[in-house]
Amino acid sequence: MNLPNKLSIFRICLVPVVVLVWIFPYAQFGIIMPEFQFGFVSLSLKNILVLILFCVASFTDFLDGQIARKNNLVTSFGKFVDPIADKLLVNTMFVMFAALGTVPVLPVLIMIWRDTIVDGLRMTAAQKGKVVAAGMLGKLKTVTQMIAIILILLNNLPFELMRFPMSDFFLWLATLISVASGVTYFMQLKDIVMESM
Repeated sequence: MNLPNKLSIFRICLVPVVVLVWIFPYAQFGIIMPEFQFGFVSLSLKNILVLILFCVASFTDFLDGQIARKNNLVTSFGKFVDPIADKLLVNTMFVMFAALGTVPVLPVLIMIWRDTIVDGLRMTAAQKGKVVAAGMLGKLKTVTQMIAIILILLNNLPFELMRFPMSDFFLWLATLISVASGVTYFMQLKDIVMESM
């Protein structure tokens, strides 16, 4: 297994670690998470720890693509596992946020629906021997999702101090791009899908 694929697998392995840090019942074990105050906005150490883990995982997404293209290490496995690693990381974060009521459920559902449909399209294409790499809109979707997650973990700092809902803006922007990229995937693969009807 080459280095880019190892980085993708590492990103997948980080997902349960992020979940554990986020949902661990600290109070039950007598652990009090410090809160840091920035003006009228407080930020928990738990958020900061999850943010660090998320940023490390997100950086591996950038890194594996760069290494694969630079060193001609692009593989079918890499094209397959890289978007799965991204979706596991990003969707896990959004589901945890929605479960706590931090973000609305609707955009999270829309993005998961899109991913489910695109995965179905990819599987159908793979059966026909066609491996579909992430397109530009798909990559832009992932970037905007990651920015939204970072801002949510920061409790919208520093924009919250200006009363500007930047995290909400990026959440809905990511949702729109998600839908647009899903439509693009469908248009690219519709012939393959339709012939199997």
